[in-house]
Amino acid sequence: MKLRKIAPSILSADFSILGDEIKKVEEAGADLIHVDVMDGHYVPNLTFGPPVIASIRKVTELPFDVHLMIENPERSIQDYADAGSDFITVHVEAETHLHRAIESIKEKGLKAGVSLNPATPLCLLDDIIEDIDLLMIMSVNPGFGGQQCIKNTLPKIKKARNLIDERSPHVLLEVDGGVKLGNIRSFKDAGADIFVAGSAIFTSDNYEITIGEMKKILNEE
Repeated sequence: MKLRKIAPSILSADFSILGDEIKKVEEAGADLIHVDVMDGHYVPNLTFGPPVIASIRKVTELPFDVHLMIENPERSIQDYADAGSDFITVHVEAETHLHRAIESIKEKGLKAGVSLNPATPLCLLDDIIEDIDLLMIMSVNPGFGGQQCIKNTLPKIKKARNLIDERSPHVLLEVDGGVKLGNIRSFKDAGADIFVAGSAIFTSDNYEITIGEMKKILNEE
């Protein structure tokens, strides 16, 4: 049975007790911690930088899935690697020299990912799919937490699953945006491996119950 993973997005956590929030989702069964980095340019909001990531790195041993929603991400890869990232994902739309950015991440011993916005076609991956470790399909437009997923991204996830299976089976397929209990089964059926969930977890009354119910759905065959 395929091991599917839950990655709580700390963008939806209570920033005033961020370390405690991370510990709570770890104890509740999270598999990774998803860190949304925004620069106020590529996307409107401004969030975490390397100092914050280095600080929260001390409170958990879970892998950090760092999603760079920033302009020219290649310039910052070293900083985010030094801060304690395990995965670094860059946007196809934000990186002029994508292959060089991927190689830079991998040279630092990290897993390299690429992300596609909802309107970005999969064909842009034709020359990079064998070189990456993770493909993130955005099911919302990046920049804000708590959005509703765009339903027509499901066929895109299915196509991404087929592309991975045909050309690069080691690649993990991640979905980010609007994932919740009511739709996580659809994303699973479309072929995703990693499920980023922010507000669905951090606004729930009980993280352990919410993550447990999500994993129950993901583990059903």
